[in-house]
Amino acid sequence: MQNQPLSGLRILDLTRLLPGPLATQHLADYGAEVIKIEDTVAGDYARTMGAMAGDSSYFYQVVNRNKRSIRLDLKQEEGRAIFARLVATADAVVEGFRPGVMDKLGFGYDALAALNPRVVLCSITGYGQSGPYAMRAGHDINYIGYAGVLDQIGSSDAAPAVPNLQIGDLLGGTMTAAMGLMVALFEARASGRGRHVDVAMTDAALAHAIFPLVEVLAHGQVRPRGTDLLTGGVPCYGVYETADGRHMAVGALEQKFWFALCDTLGRPELKPAHVDTGDVGMAARTALADIFRGRSQREWTDMFDAVDCCVSPVLRLEETLSNPQVQARGMVIEVAGIRQFAPPFRLSSHEPPPPAPAPAAGADTDCILGALGLSDADLRRLRAAAVI
Repeated sequence: MQNQPLSGLRILDLTRLLPGPLATQHLADYGAEVIKIEDTVAGDYARTMGAMAGDSSYFYQVVNRNKRSIRLDLKQEEGRAIFARLVATADAVVEGFRPGVMDKLGFGYDALAALNPRVVLCSITGYGQSGPYAMRAGHDINYIGYAGVLDQIGSSDAAPAVPNLQIGDLLGGTMTAAMGLMVALFEARASGRGRHVDVAMTDAALAHAIFPLVEVLAHGQVRPRGTDLLTGGVPCYGVYETADGRHMAVGALEQKFWFALCDTLGRPELKPAHVDTGDVGMAARTALADIFRGRSQREWTDMFDAVDCCVSPVLRLEETLSNPQVQARGMVIEVAGIRQFAPPFRLSSHEPPPPAPAPAAGADTDCILGALGLSDADLRRLRAAAVI
């Protein structure tokens, strides 16, 4: 088998649900050995959340492929002893507990570094390891609410719209965690010393709220929701309803694209209103809304597929999965009969091996612990005591 880019990297994954598991799946997709460590009772709650695909949920299946799984009770002394032996073999530990839980288990960063100086600990939380909110519970809606992101989503005449893409969880707990791990692991390979990577999902959402920040710097406050350049405040950038109740996305920010759009619609008089706000912009947006309501989404799509001006249909996900561009890029793969998203970037001269399905709970316990030197008799005794 071809050597993978992250071959030889061992990650112990203590996370559950969405942010951490998807972060480690991204690394597993490129060859990292990810050992999913679940307790001997509930394990990862994602296994039973939502519609089921056999013994586990679709949700669990699409964020845990290419991993190995062991069950281990870290509240028992023998379970902690086994985990310590695993840490000695690992490059990184990823966890998503509240601050202080790893210390209570005896595996805070200092304890891990004593076992393995080069190990990286990545902690994923809503608000980080410090600050007055550190111990608060939260979910994506709370993180993007505090970050000023939720306030900016939606139209000017309605309450903030809750997106079905978890911005804080995924931008913060997934992508920022993966980036933080790679930064710390790169350094550890050179220095022999790991670090504690402190990922706060609120921080990550805030750090990417670029255009709202620009408005604050320039004017002291953000524009009202739905009135900024990229939130629907100008005619050239927005969503317009079609005759069949669907929508088209218009992103004609550059003048050449806007002019091409106006010419295609036979409305050259709208060209001066390109990025206008106020009454002029409103009149142009109203005119465009009336025009787009005159044809179906399919008709508009057929028309604008031939025009290079950043106008496209707003697809439903089931339509996206069969979209020719998505298909051509190989972004939909099948793993054990379940359609999933492929890894989000390509590497030159790299062909990933066929992905392995998400593991059953504890599927690799005997193999992994046997490699540590535990005998069959040890495994039977530990299983009887619910340590594994």
